[in-house]
Amino acid sequence: MTSPPIASLRWGEMKVEGSDTLYKDCKVWPGGNRTWDWRETGTRHRPGVQPADVNEIINKGIQIIVIGRGMEEALQVPEETLAFIRSKGINALVLQTEKAVAQYNKLVKDGVAVGGIFHSTC
Repeated sequence: MTSPPIASLRWGEMKVEGSDTLYKDCKVWPGGNRTWDWRETGTRHRPGVQPADVNEIINKGIQIIVIGRGMEEALQVPEETLAFIRSKGINALVLQTEKAVAQYNKLVKDGVAVGGIFHSTC
């Protein structure tokens, strides 16, 4: 099963190929995608992405997760979250969201089992 490419990205809007949903923030993995609702885990820009935010994705058989920190990189990714990802034997790429989407789409095209979590505003 492959990960769905990100079809489009602009401030506050993301479209995942094969989905009719227009996302502000989203999670993607091999065979799926959904809204990333920060209220589920109490996520804020600081301290940022929590282990609970990525747990669903890293349990989908991925080799690497790409984390988009926002267009202006306001979203933090604490070391605790990166350590959690590494403890599962998964690599993480943390990038500005436009760069993160480009890298994610490249990995999808290359056939890598990749997941992603993206913030499309600040």
